[in-house]
Amino acid sequence: MPKSPAATTSPSSSTAPTASVASAASVAPAGSAAATASVVSAVVSSPARGRRARIALRAIQILLALFYATASALPKLIAHPSAVDSFDAMGWGSAGMYTIGALELAGAIGLVIPLLQSAAAMGLGALMVGAFVVQLTEFHGENAATPLILLVPLGLIAWARRGRNVELGRVLGGVLRG
Repeated sequence: MPKSPAATTSPSSSTAPTASVASAASVAPAGSAAATASVVSAVVSSPARGRRARIALRAIQILLALFYATASALPKLIAHPSAVDSFDAMGWGSAGMYTIGALELAGAIGLVIPLLQSAAAMGLGALMVGAFVVQLTEFHGENAATPLILLVPLGLIAWARRGRNVELGRVLGGVLRG
């Protein structure tokens, strides 16, 4: 039984999505569900689009890592007066300030280590939920939007890099057994 043009793979179909779109359109009637599915599949699986998405995600990770390391963790770890005043006002003192600063720095570092990216994003996300609650309860919602805004890219990173969690589990399992 001969193969249809849509079922064959040519070298150009992996590099040019328009070739597979044209072959799908020639097999299925225009406007049919099969033609629409073929076009959507060809556009979504474009190698160039996937590469751009990975680059954009990596750029977001780097920007967030820089933000958490310099603008968020550093003032706490060097005991900048603004951080000291905020933590004293909450009654958490320097121990709470240094702990949060260390967790933010660890998350920033984890965002740029491939094996830790998803776990770091989830950890920083948990910190942002806590920061949101603290902003509402202790500071009357002054900067409550900031942690919520940061949750969006952190959630995206955690979801997009979720495959790394399996690898991390294997590594940690080997360490604990070994």
